Amino acid sequence: MITSIFNDAVGPVMRGASSSHCAAALRIGRIARDLMDGDIAEILVEYDIHGSLPTTHTSQCSDMGLYGGLMGWEAADERLPDSPRILAESGVKITVEYIDIHDPHPNTYRLTLKNESETHTLIAISTGGGMIEVQQIDDFPVEMGGGYHITLIYAKEPWIVAEAVNALGDIDDVKVHDGGLLEVRAAAFISDEQMVGVQGVENVRRLSPVLPVASRKGIKIPFSTCEEMLAYDAGANRPLWELAVDYEAERGNLSREEVLAKMVEIVHIARRSIEQGIAGTEYEDRILGHQSGGFKELLEAGGLLDAGMLNLMVVYVTALMEVKSSMGVIIAAPTAGACAGFPGATLAAVDAMGLGDEEAAKAMLAGGLVGVFIATRSTFAAEVSGCQAEGGSASGMAAAALAHLGGATLQQSIAATSMALQSCLGMICDPVANRVEVPCLGRNVIAASNAISCANMALANYDPVITLDEVIATMDDVGRNMPREYRCTGLGGLAITDSSKKIEARLCGNCTC
Repeated sequence: MITSIFNDAVGPVMRGASSSHCAAALRIGRIARDLMDGDIAEILVEYDIHGSLPTTHTSQCSDMGLYGGLMGWEAADERLPDSPRILAESGVKITVEYIDIHDPHPNTYRLTLKNESETHTLIAISTGGGMIEVQQIDDFPVEMGGGYHITLIYAKEPWIVAEAVNALGDIDDVKVHDGGLLEVRAAAFISDEQMVGVQGVENVRRLSPVLPVASRKGIKIPFSTCEEMLAYDAGANRPLWELAVDYEAERGNLSREEVLAKMVEIVHIARRSIEQGIAGTEYEDRILGHQSGGFKELLEAGGLLDAGMLNLMVVYVTALMEVKSSMGVIIAAPTAGACAGFPGATLAAVDAMGLGDEEAAKAMLAGGLVGVFIATRSTFAAEVSGCQAEGGSASGMAAAALAHLGGATLQQSIAATSMALQSCLGMICDPVANRVEVPCLGRNVIAASNAISCANMALANYDPVITLDEVIATMDDVGRNMPREYRCTGLGGLAITDSSKKIEARLCGNCTC
């Protein structure tokens, strides 16, 4: 799957505590629903005891997302907090079990789905920021990221069916699996009419795409790393946001105007969330109460130390985090746990500078392209690489956005990003009481603080010393070598303090997801 700004770095639009848990689980559930053609009587969910999900699937709302997806809902559906109850009341029997199987990926979902006439199995992983990979269906190895229309054709002699399908033309890929499965990925489903006269077909299932930017045959992108981008720019020194538009237009088969318009809409959604957060939010299963409004009032009254536009960033970042923790609508940018540092810092700077939403969108595109570089070479999943993958990535993306707003050259924008990412290496993920609030709030604020500092340093031509591509590769190596206890498992760091355990005990009876 080729990385997209709107698929991987700035999105999805969602509700929930964690994109790796909520949005990804919902997408997995949507695909599982299609596999059963919407008819599900029983579901067995299995989580590896050595992964991240046994300790987090309730508190970080994997259940909420998965069950919403099994009912066909979108990631921003207002009913999501009640999805476990609604699915159970619909008559579906749900069983969750922990197994000792040593799955290679910590975010692995093993599903067995049944109705009166069929049983299907599915294995999928959450790879970070809401992105997924379906790895196995009915014991057949597959590779599905959710960007294609997938037609699964069960047949006695699938290679014969493959000949008929290939004759249709305009098919991206046809895979014949020994044992009776034909997997067809394309920009549209193989219809029943197209299958008329094809012999030996026993069953057909159509899995709809779950990503906002679809995949297609023959995708070409102008670059995938910072070094390649600089070669593509060929010394023209174009702004980073313009190069981002070039990239996403090619990746998504979009016009340049459509790319900018999509990001403007993202800006509008983020603004509505900030307003909601400042006005005040409530949610029962929550550690922190409403704080952003009080900070804003004290700021306006002159009761805070003078930190320039950083104080407004704190307001916006805190407001976004409070909306996330109340199951409101946020943008995973790049993840839900790190949803606030990048857009909060960017929009606060835009407002402090008296700029408009189109300029905000350009800055967000600059940061989004940095996200593409990170997602292509590494991960946004804290379960794989710690909080440096989430808060650290957000800080690097924000640094690029803020540098753009400060009038940076292309090289200065890259320098700001490199310095910001260097400053976040080794950041652990240890959410208190398994809720994505503490220390996540502070780390989102630190992401913004680090970003504006590094943007100003870059504008003053500070030397980043290490190239951006090298920093991203180092991030990946450092993160994957962190002990499991420090990668969003709730088994180390602040998560195992006495205070954390007391909070968890208090909240465990109130968990609604």
